Amino acid sequence: MKNKIIGILTFIAISTASFAQTADAVFDKYFEATGGKTLWRGVTTYSMKQSYRGNSAADYDMEIKGSFADASLYKAKTILKRTFIYGVKGTEGWLKVPLGSSDKATQYETKDLSEKEQLNMRRELKETLLPFLDYQDKGYIATLVGSETMNDSKVSQVELSGNGIKYNLYFDDVTGLLVRKKLTLANKEVITEDYTKYADSAYGIKYPSESTYLSSVDKRTIKLTTNVVFNDKIGAEFFSR
Repeated sequence: MKNKIIGILTFIAISTASFAQTADAVFDKYFEATGGKTLWRGVTTYSMKQSYRGNSAADYDMEIKGSFADASLYKAKTILKRTFIYGVKGTEGWLKVPLGSSDKATQYETKDLSEKEQLNMRRELKETLLPFLDYQDKGYIATLVGSETMNDSKVSQVELSGNGIKYNLYFDDVTGLLVRKKLTLANKEVITEDYTKYADSAYGIKYPSESTYLSSVDKRTIKLTTNVVFNDKIGAEFFSR
């Protein structure tokens, strides 16, 4: 009888602890594990270099530079030795398409991005690093879905929804780190990233440096490596049309 009572009390304690868990508590644990919310809120610019490798001709490299103060984002995608440049600054958005052969100095044709493309880039500026930082200001609602097991580890899933898109975020219960991000876009494309390694930046923030990337459109698993520099000085030419 005594053992039965102890078992019931243990179950109640575990259930109460699970119920007391909130989405914000999960987020706060991540901030603590990666350097602290103060450091994250102190980020004003970032430069990112990424390589997408799937052992095919479609492999590419991406360079991203963002400035929150200028509401500016630069993205350069290099594939088959040709670099396509996307940019937004203020109310403008553009795409620079390379012309001619790759063995000569590159000339570009500049086109306007559509309103939808610009809107997506402005969202990426704020969410590429961390979609759930100050998520309410971005127009999202966070819901704690619950706990589950992923790769033999207990994780907590949080759903972040709003603006016609949805993030399903999975955090390791022990380390507090994000181990999977599933982004469902308005066009129903689903992008899943499984984070396998984190790196420490000179600024003091820990960030995902190695992951696998899978789009429901391409349907091929890609190895993604990422290097981030926080609060670096970015030349004005990167945000120039």
